[in-house]
Amino acid sequence: MDRTATARRLRQTQTMPEARLWALVRGRRLEGFKFRRQVPIDRYFAHFACVEARLVVELDGPVHAAEEAEILDMARTEVIEACGYTVLRFQNELVMTDPGGVGEAILAALRTARA
Repeated sequence: MDRTATARRLRQTQTMPEARLWALVRGRRLEGFKFRRQVPIDRYFAHFACVEARLVVELDGPVHAAEEAEILDMARTEVIEACGYTVLRFQNELVMTDPGGVGEAILAALRTARA
């Protein structure tokens, strides 16, 4: 399947936590860092990526709590990190209940990448 079409479809069918996080990071709202959604990296689509800082933010829903999903997430993280990115993972629930805290954690990682 065409990667551009897949990325477009993923952006159009985003979850509520993805929409909440996008509202925090879009438009260079975090100290001027530019984020993109559903960025193709190797064989995966990163939920959110700041290419400049080489930072990927992934959101995990309840399905990710299962042991099999956790193993797949670890493999996904390894591949993305092998491509030169740092990966941050947040539970969907945390994004919905404490978006400010999630934003601060992302900002701290961005500042570290800049240093």
